[in-house]
Amino acid sequence: MCLAVPGEVVAIDRHAALLSGTVDFGGTRRGVCLAYVPEVVVGDHVVVHVGFALSIVDEAEAARTWALLEELVAVDRELRLDGEREAP
Repeated sequence: MCLAVPGEVVAIDRHAALLSGTVDFGGTRRGVCLAYVPEVVVGDHVVVHVGFALSIVDEAEAARTWALLEELVAVDRELRLDGEREAP
């Protein structure tokens, strides 16, 4: 299964061999290749998979995706807690 995560572009390095920049993923910042989205500007939201920004999305779509990811984490935690309660 592949997972792409949205983040906000906070810096762009147009002088690198490949267009790259820094993307904020809910407080965690990572370097990302932006070569597939050359029109990107600081403040845009991008969908990132294995360090490559694949597309630009609007802020609302990024927020919806983050909300779904947070919901999945909550369900996972709940299922793990239920499993611990059932163990002998």
